[in-house]
Amino acid sequence: MSDYKPGEMDIRDHEKTFEGFVRWSTRIAIFSIGVLIFLAIFNS
Repeated sequence: MSDYKPGEMDIRDHEKTFEGFVRWSTRIAIFSIGVLIFLAIFNS
């Protein structure tokens, strides 16, 4: 069958990709909130 053994897979690339996804998602969320606050203040 297969030579797969649980716990031996190298997941460093997966972790780096996920870290980048979380980082960019956070930045986009903060930027969006900033834009909404700006519009609420100066659009009155």
